[in-house]
Parts: sequence; structure tokens; C-alpha cells
Amino acid sequence: MSTRTYQPHGTTMIDGIAREIATKEIWQSRLGEIAAREKELTRAHDQLAAERRRAPWVRVERPYLFRERSGEATLVELFQDRKQLIVYHHMLKPADPSPCEGCCMVADQIPHLAHLNARNTTLVFVSKAPFAEIDALQRRMGWALPWYETTDTFNADHDVTGGFGLNVFFRDGPDVYRSYFTTGRGVETLGTVWTLLDLTPLGRQETWEDAPAGTPQTEPYHWWRRHDEYEGAAGVKT
Repeated sequence: MSTRTYQPHGTTMIDGIAREIATKEIWQSRLGEIAAREKELTRAHDQLAAERRRAPWVRVERPYLFRERSGEATLVELFQDRKQLIVYHHMLKPADPSPCEGCCMVADQIPHLAHLNARNTTLVFVSKAPFAEIDALQRRMGWALPWYETTDTFNADHDVTGGFGLNVFFRDGPDVYRSYFTTGRGVETLGTVWTLLDLTPLGRQETWEDAPAGTPQTEPYHWWRRHDEYEGAAGVKT
């Protein structure tokens, strides 16, 4: 049992760090102030996502080819018959002796893809490494992500030159449009279903969202399922 004497309204050194120790009432008051600022931040995030949904797109004019276990795939095929595509550019390179730790942490925190699929969204990883080496890394790390080898200038054409990045695309039949790109600390907060959907043109597709006219939406929570219960659910495309 610790013999340290704590000051109810003062500073105490705990594990080498000065910590303010207060009464429960003071703690609750301070927490309320922080919660109010967190709510402001949440509303600002929602507003930014709304602006992202209204941002202009650019049409993808070039054909691109990727390799996977079953052979070659086009950019359109990466969508897997869905409308939206999120592409994470992992830095894995041919004969990579030390795969990027940061990119691997991103892969570790990707949510179950069934939730994204239920919102007409596909997520894939791409890398310059040969598919056999991508497959080996996935088996080593315990991942089962849709992950393709790039075969051309797809990375460079979409602002990924030697590093990592995340692109978002939208498909209208055979036509593909690029809607969003981020890199650096822009990927730090990603990893939940919500933060990933917030990057897409259709967003979470819930009625509370500020979105362009014609955006498909349902009531909040209506579409939520356990990840093994989406197949055959009414109104849900998997």
C-alpha cells in the first residue's frame, strides 16, 4: 500500500509526472468542460465531412491493371460491383527487408469489411511488391485484406510517390472518378467504420448527415448489423 500523501487541491508526482489531484466535484466540472469542447470538435468534424462530400471530383482517364492471386484486375474490378472504393497505398516494396511499421499499424486497425460493404463501399490495399510477397506478409501478420500488386503508374498518378497515401474513388458504371486523397497525419484517425465512411462521397448515408440531394440515406442505426448478419438483410448491399 502506498504511503504517499495526496493533496486534495494540489499537484502530486506520480510515476515521475506532476498530476493534479482534485475532489470529485472539481474533476466532474473539468470533465464537463472537456466534454463540451469534444462535442464542438465532433460537430466540426461533421461539417468538414459534409464539405468533403460536396468537393469536386476528377475523372480517371487511364486504364490501370493490378495483380492478385487469381490474376489481373482492372480498377473497375477493384470496386467489386460497389459504388465506392477506398485504396490504401501500403509502402511494401519488392524484396522489402523491413515493411513500413506505420503502414502495418494501419492494416492492424482496419475494421471488419462487412460494415463498409454494407454501405456500398470496398476497401483495398495496393503495393509495388509482387503479389507473392504481399501474400507472405499477410500470412505473417494474420491479415486477410483485399491487397493488390500495382503494375503501372497508378501510385504516382494519384500522388503516392515513394510514400503512403489513401485515395477514394466513385464508380458510375464503367466510369471512375477520384474524389479524395490524404497522406501523412491524415490517416492517423482512420480505422473505424465511421471515419472511413466519412471520407467517401456518400458518407455514412444516415438521415442526419448534410449531403448532396439524391444521396441514399437511412435512419441512424437502421443498417447496423453484427458483421456475420449482413447477408440477405433488407436494403443492405453486401
